[in-house]
This record gives sequence, structure tokens and C-alpha cells, in this order.
Amino acid sequence: MNSFKANWHFMRIFRLALALFSIWQALDTDRWFFWLFAAFFLIQAVFNLGCTPNGCNLPNQKRQS
Repeated sequence: MNSFKANWHFMRIFRLALALFSIWQALDTDRWFFWLFAAFFLIQAVFNLGCTPNGCNLPNQKRQS
């Protein structure tokens, strides 16, 4: 739950807004492909996936041998 609440940046909020807009469009127009857009953007927003600020970065931890 902490990873969901933390690290909200502009692109993550934008993806959530696109998902909500797509859900609204799917309900309003009765088109199935808007559900695909909604699911895609909602998964990216909730799990913070994608190559935006710190989305694709790997941690800089060196292993001690």
C-alpha cells in the first residue's frame, strides 16, 4: 500500500486521468476498445509502470563480494 501512495508524479496522475476518461468514454459510447485503453493506463498508473521519472530506473546498489 505504501508503494501505491508514494511517488506520484505528473505522468502517473496523467495516466490515471486518461484511464478515468477512457472508462467514461467506454460507458458513454458503448465501445469495447475504450476498455482496453482504460485497463492499460489504469495498470500503469496503479503499479507505476512505464519509462517516466524513475519508472524504468534500476536501483544503484552494488553487491559486496
